[in-house]
Amino acid sequence: MKLEAAHAAHQLTGIPVSRARPLGGAAYLILLENGERLVAKSHGKPNAVKAEAASLEWLAQPAAVPVPGLRALSGQWLITDYVEPGASGPEAAEELGRGLARLHASGAPAFGSPPAGGPRDASIGLAEMQNVECETWPDFYANHRVEPYLRIAVDRGSLTDSQAQTFGQVLRRLDDLAGPAEPPARLHGDLWRGNVLWSAEGPAWLIDPAAHGGHRETDLAMLHLFGCSDLERLLGAYQEVAPLADGWRHRIPLHQLFPLLVHTVLFGGAYAAQAAGAARAALAA
Repeated sequence: MKLEAAHAAHQLTGIPVSRARPLGGAAYLILLENGERLVAKSHGKPNAVKAEAASLEWLAQPAAVPVPGLRALSGQWLITDYVEPGASGPEAAEELGRGLARLHASGAPAFGSPPAGGPRDASIGLAEMQNVECETWPDFYANHRVEPYLRIAVDRGSLTDSQAQTFGQVLRRLDDLAGPAEPPARLHGDLWRGNVLWSAEGPAWLIDPAAHGGHRETDLAMLHLFGCSDLERLLGAYQEVAPLADGWRHRIPLHQLFPLLVHTVLFGGAYAAQAAGAARAALAA
């Protein structure tokens, strides 16, 4: 795969490659003979490449949080600028919080809308994902985020009937559990800590997006799920720019159902129990 990444980078940039090395997953650091450094990333399906490319461009438009520049794409390969990683810190976390607030506030046409020019059929990590426009967030979240992965998890035996019934209770009460209605936000869509790149130059960058129109609490709940450096500082700065609705902390488990179900479908095991626990917590909120 490393040779394929080097070949793709050469073909798409027109510049010979002097070296390629893995960055993790299906991403490779590409050193061109002219001294430039790029990232070549492979997706299994062309739609996934198109979706990520559209996501990067859509998230870049408000100039709220930096994202790597898109250089080229073709087939299963995406070429972007390389960002030198660095260390996190309180000031960078606060800057990210303010930037996320501005990014979310830049909005989306509808809940479930794909990025401008992006396909309806997208992906989140290794899982397929559909972006379907809906009038309300509960409708979108139930029908296009929770239910599809819940069905797969039940069919595979990853979740028990009792656990599935708990999810059913959440879906039936979703209008009440969702909190005050908000306009569609422009989401990164897969904002776990691995997709926050603390850079050597100071600001945090967002990478590997699965962008769509959604509820802003979803991005923040993802940061809580897998942890994020100086998260409380980040949230405090976010609230200075765009205060969250009352009760948002109690709704964190509700917004975590989607990523936990995706992980249950992909990896099973402990994620099934964690997803069921989040469903119970959402009902108790």
